[in-house]
Amino acid sequence: MDDVKNIMIVGVGGQGALLASKTLGQVLLDAGYDVKVSEVHGMSQRGGSVVTYVRYGKKVYSPIVDKGEADFIVSFEMLEAARYTQYLKKDGQIVVNTQQIDPMPVITGAAEYPSDLAKQMQDKGIKVDALDCLSLAEQAGTAKSVNIVLMGRLSRYMDFPETAWMAAIEKLVKPQFLEMNKKAFKLGRGE
Repeated sequence: MDDVKNIMIVGVGGQGALLASKTLGQVLLDAGYDVKVSEVHGMSQRGGSVVTYVRYGKKVYSPIVDKGEADFIVSFEMLEAARYTQYLKKDGQIVVNTQQIDPMPVITGAAEYPSDLAKQMQDKGIKVDALDCLSLAEQAGTAKSVNIVLMGRLSRYMDFPETAWMAAIEKLVKPQFLEMNKKAFKLGRGE
């Protein structure tokens, strides 16, 4: 594979975007790709917008994804997915958790959370795979595994065996949380 593939992981601080990008990066490294992972902007504090870029290919020179270049946008939250649609390629795919986290203007009453965001994106011709990842994470044993549920969902669109994803999870997740995260991944895949 000579061309570079681009994935954006977007969400709100404290949701586990960094572990998701590390897990994806590990799968790609183990598959022999040159990989660049970069948290470009945002705040690591809870509530701040966070964006991570993962780029891979035979040779990757820059960690940055520009508008119109993302093959995938993986979003922890519906509004964050809608916010970054301009980065998606024309034939790109959004994988999004249906959870809604109110931003400060909504909390203070200065704005309303937009309704039907998945439908609005689909009406613009965007491919959206919206899944209640929070419920699946809770089913796996902890709400904190939403990130791994999302990686499970993303894995359905990528040509890497489940064993590669499990190996990456085993390298990155603390032993006491390993079985919950493996279950979360499988639930995200739809197993």
